[in-house]
Amino acid sequence: MKHYKVGIVGATGMVGQRFATLLENHPWFEVVALAASSRSAGKTYKEAVGAKWCMSTPIPANMENLIVMDATADIDKITAAVDFVFCAVDMKKDEIKALEKQYALAECPVISNNSANRHTPDVPMMIPELNPDHSEIIHAQRKHLGTKRGFIAVKSNCSLQSYVPALYPLDEKFGVKDVLVCTYQAISGAGKTFNTWPEMVDNVIPYIGGEEEKSEIEPLKIWGKIEGEEIVPATSPKFTAQCLRVPCSDGHMAAVFVRFEKKPTKEEILEIWKNFKGYPQEVELPSAPKQFLNYFEEDNMPQTKLQRDLEGGMAVSVGRLREDSQYDYKFVCLSHNTLRGAAGGAVLMAEQICSQGFIDSKF
Repeated sequence: MKHYKVGIVGATGMVGQRFATLLENHPWFEVVALAASSRSAGKTYKEAVGAKWCMSTPIPANMENLIVMDATADIDKITAAVDFVFCAVDMKKDEIKALEKQYALAECPVISNNSANRHTPDVPMMIPELNPDHSEIIHAQRKHLGTKRGFIAVKSNCSLQSYVPALYPLDEKFGVKDVLVCTYQAISGAGKTFNTWPEMVDNVIPYIGGEEEKSEIEPLKIWGKIEGEEIVPATSPKFTAQCLRVPCSDGHMAAVFVRFEKKPTKEEILEIWKNFKGYPQEVELPSAPKQFLNYFEEDNMPQTKLQRDLEGGMAVSVGRLREDSQYDYKFVCLSHNTLRGAAGGAVLMAEQICSQGFIDSKF
């Protein structure tokens, strides 16, 4: 059995807390280091989180008494104790890029939930079922950094995880041409609960800063190809997006309209979704859902409250596939934004990268 010692950088935030709960009993990964801002450094994890703990399960017993280190000042101490780190810090984008690079230069691989390095040409941004081959760019990144072990890998934006997985497997046979998507995103995507964001109760906000740009640009990197020593984004499909914040605790939903180069039948689409398996399913990674794409025949499914936790929150739910008067087809998708979309997707990506041999255990 594989065994790696890992750290969580940004452990006190909502995504950091989700990392802690997911890694509590992980069969491959043992959390031995927690880091956050200087305000939390020196405290136990339980003291540092305090009343800010917002998970439905208690603070993991094997972490509550770990002393939180300073994510910036204690890099040498952290990297000496771990095989790699998960990173989910709340900082300015340029500060995140600098911090992640420091860890990589200290020969510590970084599995990042942050957006700062998503457009860095030699940093892989992966949804493990779709583009696991992008991990090969790590060789070029290490060459650029001058490292032997250190590198940065990132997961994509949380809202993409609901609808891009449903589109991607259709492209090879039918050519996905144009996509219009409207996303309805839960408040935990902003690191909030209803207690901390009472303005969201009984409310919809039709704007999420930077989200529409991410939704239109990031899929093209997932569709992209490695050319030389960088990942070159694809030029198609063409995406246009509108993103709304809705009063749900967890779960991002998307209404998708798609036009193909060669229009498939409804039965052909459903068959592809039913049979689609990616690398995580093929090698049976610990966090991989057995059925990645799940189609619901009922007109009123999927529903956020009912399906967001499907297969531990790592599966994607799809429904309401039908022909459209302007596009070829329309349908809805749903995924859990802090599980598949954030910490869970990063854990699965770490499992993928480890299984591919890019992270060796030091201990």
